[in-house]
Amino acid sequence: MAKRRKLEAPSAADMNKYEEEFRRETPARSAAAPIAQVAADTAEAYESGTTAERTARARDSAEAQKFREADAAGLLIFELPIDTIEPLSMQRDRTVIDKDAMEELEFSINANGLRMPIEVYQLKGSAAGKQYGLLSGYRRLIAQQNLYARSGNDKFKTIKAVLRDPDQMGGAFVAMVEENEIRQDLSHYERGRIAAIAAQQGAFASTEDAVAQMFAAASKAKRSKIRSFAMIFEELGDMLEFPEGMREKDGLRLAGALRSGAEARLREVLETGQGTDAKAEWALIEGVLAEHADKPQDRSRGGRPKAPRDDQWADNDTLNTTTGVTMRREADSDGFLIRFTGKGLSAQMIEAIMIDIRDKLEKP
Repeated sequence: MAKRRKLEAPSAADMNKYEEEFRRETPARSAAAPIAQVAADTAEAYESGTTAERTARARDSAEAQKFREADAAGLLIFELPIDTIEPLSMQRDRTVIDKDAMEELEFSINANGLRMPIEVYQLKGSAAGKQYGLLSGYRRLIAQQNLYARSGNDKFKTIKAVLRDPDQMGGAFVAMVEENEIRQDLSHYERGRIAAIAAQQGAFASTEDAVAQMFAAASKAKRSKIRSFAMIFEELGDMLEFPEGMREKDGLRLAGALRSGAEARLREVLETGQGTDAKAEWALIEGVLAEHADKPQDRSRGGRPKAPRDDQWADNDTLNTTTGVTMRREADSDGFLIRFTGKGLSAQMIEAIMIDIRDKLEKP
């Protein structure tokens, strides 16, 4: 008869040892659903990959982020069909395009391509296939349209363009002015005209505000002259046929006459239709200016009021101003001198005064 072995219960230490070995040899089961486990395993395998694969994915992600940032900042350049762009969606500041300058631009584009893109904005209501309105680059767009019309070459069928946000129309007008001021100087009348139009279209609170913001880099004297030409456009813009060639001093004289109440008389003579060219038109205006030469200006309409001689002249050779600057006339064997003294004088102010004096000495 076989001898029975006596069984003994394992100790607590033995049970802990068995449990530890069991945990090491048995894989842990996830509480997640099977499909979730499969997706997690797939993602882990994708994320792991090779070093080259992970580097490529990181680079693609970074490039995508850069693209989104450039798009948001308006830095992307598109190739847009020229027939989808409306060049006159905004009132332009330039009323006359120089023929020779346009021919030079067309030659440059034909030889070298368009080096600087135009700026456009999305039209809210497109008509006749026009999807974009032009902000800046009017001459470049017209030049390329001319090249395509003459040659039919497909390389001129599209144009490089940057898409802008037009919500801030004041900024759009400022950008247009800055572009033309840099590339081709605007005439005095063109500056005043676009400032008045910008105010009329609600981009600025007033013409004064439009001039201050659109020509912020200009001197105080220059902005004052622009306001004078803006007033000419506001009151006579519908009557003048040849305003672009108006000289600065003639425009300032005309603005002075308007301030003295000459508008009705000016409109009367311009309505005769006798101003068939620039010279004839100015002759009509000149006659009215002579009639109003001695009439006082309306100070509420801008311009610098003239002070009475008795209040300003300290003596026969010394003239004071309300700004604290004093002018004294002197003479020697070579001619006359004018000496300026007082606070607030600067090289820029003296330069502006010299230009005003030059204009008064020019032949009419």
